[in-house]
Amino acid sequence: MPINKLAHFSVRTTQLDASKHFYTDVLGFKAGFRPPFNFPGVWLYRGGDEADFGVVHLIGIDKDDPCGLKDYLGDKAEESLHGSAAVDHLAFLASDLADMHERLRKAGYPYRERTVPSIGLHQVFVEDPSGITIELNFAADEARVPGAPGAAAEKHNG
Repeated sequence: MPINKLAHFSVRTTQLDASKHFYTDVLGFKAGFRPPFNFPGVWLYRGGDEADFGVVHLIGIDKDDPCGLKDYLGDKAEESLHGSAAVDHLAFLASDLADMHERLRKAGYPYRERTVPSIGLHQVFVEDPSGITIELNFAADEARVPGAPGAAAEKHNG
């Protein structure tokens, strides 16, 4: 099985500061390293999980410049971001990128992928039948295997 464990969940929010306060001051998570994405956000850690890239990712919406977020994760109507609909995606740590590519192709699921060099991670994004975005995180080295799809910054398949 290529899925190793749940990596994190992401919350898309118009109230980034209030959300950060809740998760840090109320629940006790610690804000930590986050790659230089083109949209605001905070990665929250529980301590000792730094190698796994945190537990909760807060995704801020910059109303003055929403393009970075839209380009990376796609657009969502602001009015839909309440309750469970604010959960943007679920992420899993995984292995065997080539096998996952084959599984997705055989099942007919389109996917997007990109590499985040600053953390050595290769991401595959796919939607489940209910429209929930699933992020699969592989070691970036798996994307560099000769003949492996995904060596590009982003690739659309389907």
